[in-house]
Amino acid sequence: MANCIRCGRQIPPFTFKKICQWCVQHEAAQRGEDVENMPRPVIRQPWVRSESSITLTHMLFGANIAVFLAMVLTSGSLEFTGEITHRFGSNFGPDTLTGQWWRLFTYMFLHGGAMHIFFNMWCLWDLGRLCESLYGRWTYAAIYLITGVSGGLASIGWNPFVNSVGASGAIFGLAGALIASFYLGEFSLPRIAISGTLRSLVIFAVFNLVIGQFIGGIDNGCHIGGLVSGLILGALIARVAPQHDAPVRRASVVGFVALLVLTAGLGVRQWRGTQMRIATGFESGDSITKLQMIVKQQPKLMQAHFALAQAYYTRQQFPEAAAEFKRVLELEPKSTVARFNLGMSYLSDNRSDEAKAAFAQILVQDSTDAGGHYGIGLVLAHQNNYKEAIEEFRKSAASGKQISGVYYEIGRCYVGLKKYDEAIASFLKEKDQNGDDPDLESALADAYQAKGMTKEAQDARNRAAQAKGEPSRP
Repeated sequence: MANCIRCGRQIPPFTFKKICQWCVQHEAAQRGEDVENMPRPVIRQPWVRSESSITLTHMLFGANIAVFLAMVLTSGSLEFTGEITHRFGSNFGPDTLTGQWWRLFTYMFLHGGAMHIFFNMWCLWDLGRLCESLYGRWTYAAIYLITGVSGGLASIGWNPFVNSVGASGAIFGLAGALIASFYLGEFSLPRIAISGTLRSLVIFAVFNLVIGQFIGGIDNGCHIGGLVSGLILGALIARVAPQHDAPVRRASVVGFVALLVLTAGLGVRQWRGTQMRIATGFESGDSITKLQMIVKQQPKLMQAHFALAQAYYTRQQFPEAAAEFKRVLELEPKSTVARFNLGMSYLSDNRSDEAKAAFAQILVQDSTDAGGHYGIGLVLAHQNNYKEAIEEFRKSAASGKQISGVYYEIGRCYVGLKKYDEAIASFLKEKDQNGDDPDLESALADAYQAKGMTKEAQDARNRAAQAKGEPSRP
C-alpha cells in the first residue's frame, strides 16, 4: 500500500494517485476552489476554538485551584502533610480498596504543594485546551475522568500504600489520547502541520516518565495508567467513532473503555483488596474482631492468620497467638518467620521447652539461620544459662544477618555473669550498630554503676530519660 507524498497517510490500494484525498481537498481549499462535493475530514482541526467563552478546561483549572486554596486555608501552609491530603480525599490503597472508591475521583483534584499544582495546571492548560478543541467538551470530560481513574487504579495496584494526589494521571491520559489521535486520526491538515505538536507530546510523556524513575515522590504508576488508558481511548475514538455528529457511536466507545476500567478496578480489588483489609484490620482499635471475620471468610488465607497472630501477640494473648502461628505453619510449613514468632509466643508464655523446640526446628531447615540461634539464645538466657546463651547469640551475630538487639542480649548475659567490662563493651557495640535506646542506656547505666563508675552511670540514665522524653536528673 502506497503513502501520500504530502502527508504520509496510506493511500487505498489499486490506485495510481500519489496524493491522498485529504491533501487534495486541503490544496483545493487553499486555491479557493469549490470543495462542496469533496469528502469531509472526519476529525476537525485540533486548534478550532470552542464556541463557549468558558471552556471545560477553565472549569477543571478553577476546581483544582479552589481545592488547593481550601487546603491552604485549612493547613495554613503551601505544602501539605499526608494527613491533610488524606483528609481531603487522597488515593490511599487501604482506604480506597476497602470501600472508599470515591477517592479515585477526588485525588485528581488534590496536590501536595505549590510547585506540584503549578506544574500540573500549566500542563492542563495547554493539553486540556488542545484536547477539548479536538474532541469536544463531553468526550474531553470523559477522557479526563476515565484516564484519571485508570491512573488511580494503576497507582494502588503498583504500590497500594502510596498516598497519591494530583491531576497528572488525567493529564497523562490527555497526552495519550492526543498522541493516538495524531497518529491514527484523519485531519484536513497534512501530517507536517501537526508533527511538531505530536513530537512535543511524545517528549512530554517520555521525559516525565523518565524523571519519575529517578526523583522520589513521583507516582509513575499513576502516570503510566493514565497514559495507557488515554492511548487506548484515543485510538478507539480515532478509528471507530471520529465523527462528532455520531454521538451514539462515540458514547459506545467511551462506555466500552469505562467498562474495561471497571473490570480492571475489580481485578485490582481482587488482587490487593484482601491485603488492604488485613492492613486496616490490624491498625484499627477492634483489629482482632475484624481479622477474625477475614479468617472466618477465608480460612486458608495465610496472611490473615499471620496478622491475627500478630494482633494477639500485641495484646499479650500469647496462647491465642501461638495457635494462629501454628495455623500459619500448617498453610506454609517452611515459613521461618512464622516459626520464629511461634517460638517467641511460647517464650513469652513461659513455655521454654516448646519455644526451644520451635527455634531448633528453624535450624533444622538452615543451621546458620540467625533467627534460630538468636531464639535459642533467648531461651537459654531465660533459663539463666548465660554462657551457652552467649555462644548462641554470637552464632547469630556471625551469620552475616544483622539482628537488632543481639549485642544487647549478650551484654545482659555478661551482667548475669557479673562480667561488667564485657557487658559494657557489648552494650556500646549495640549502640554503635543500631542507635540509642532507653532500655539500652538503662542497662548500660546499671553496668557502669556495678563497676563504680558513678558519673558514667548518671550520664547514661540522663540519656535514657531524654530518650523517654523525661527530664534529666542531676
